Amino acid sequence: MKSKPRYRSLVYSNFGLLLLLFFSCQETALIQIENSKLPKLYEAVFTSQSPQIDGQIDSLWASGNWSDSFVDIEGVLTPKYKTRFKMMWDNHALYILAQLEEPHIWGTLQQRDTVIFYNNDFEVFIDPDGDTHDYMELEINALNTAWDLFLNKPYLNKNKVDNQWNIEGLQSAVFYKGSLNDPSDVDEGWTLEMALPWKSLSRGSKQETAPINQFWRLNFSRVNWDFSINKGKYSRKKDPKGAYLPEYNWVWSPQGLINMHLPEHWGYVYFSDKKGKQIDYPEEAALVQWMYAQYREKAASEKKGQMLEKKPVALWKGEKIFLEKRVLEDTVYYVSDNPHNQKTYRIRSDGKLDVRSR
Repeated sequence: MKSKPRYRSLVYSNFGLLLLLFFSCQETALIQIENSKLPKLYEAVFTSQSPQIDGQIDSLWASGNWSDSFVDIEGVLTPKYKTRFKMMWDNHALYILAQLEEPHIWGTLQQRDTVIFYNNDFEVFIDPDGDTHDYMELEINALNTAWDLFLNKPYLNKNKVDNQWNIEGLQSAVFYKGSLNDPSDVDEGWTLEMALPWKSLSRGSKQETAPINQFWRLNFSRVNWDFSINKGKYSRKKDPKGAYLPEYNWVWSPQGLINMHLPEHWGYVYFSDKKGKQIDYPEEAALVQWMYAQYREKAASEKKGQMLEKKPVALWKGEKIFLEKRVLEDTVYYVSDNPHNQKTYRIRSDGKLDVRSR
């Protein structure tokens, strides 16, 4: 079964107005890309001792940093319950610990690779090279039932989903502060601990070893449903017409829309070999965010033949960034030739980020 994207619309309300201003103003008024809003940033620290995967927060996790608390997926509302995570890594695996406040812990799905987000769940999205293609998704519910899948590109770019793909060697465990599927009491929540072997992620990363001192793009999501209790059993709540009420989507790095499959909005995770390093975003982070904002805004109009050719629209590190159409292997919408690092950044028509050395 294919995962279904969860989103309302594809409207970036401010970008249309900004583009109009860009094209009507003189070049001296070009926007400074360095001011673009960036996704979340996290440092995953090295551990010399692998944690025991039992769902509990033991002393070994003290070396990891808690993430910021999750926010609503659109980045506006504050979730009802707190969610946060920690990450560590060693030469064998990536370790993730998620802590979820939940007054009623419940789950019904027990078969692997079913649509787990029909239960309350915790989700991990991994794009190792940050090009928005060839990424991995993992969903786990409170029963510790997993759904892992591999996607060649986002749904908006007409993707293919490999539901047969598995994270080989995946370990996960859930620990309850309260009781599972017992509506007679009030719970505190549950913690989820997992180990993802580097070798099992090689299809997306093209390597079987840890990305030491490198960035990957990741995001984390929590799906939470309003529920009903019937004869002592939990289920998703329905409206008077019998339709399920919409789920809540709470995430680490906001997506701006109800759609987790916009990888350009995922956070930056740095796999540090030494805790306490002074880390910052990759040099091109603001440029990439800006380019994808333009791509999402202009992709539809390009199909109508309205694409501008070779138009300067912004400044990045003092250099002009051009909006143009090129034919290489594919149609390319936005191009930046960066004299600072001798690289050219392009977004193909299928949404893939293409970075090349000049």
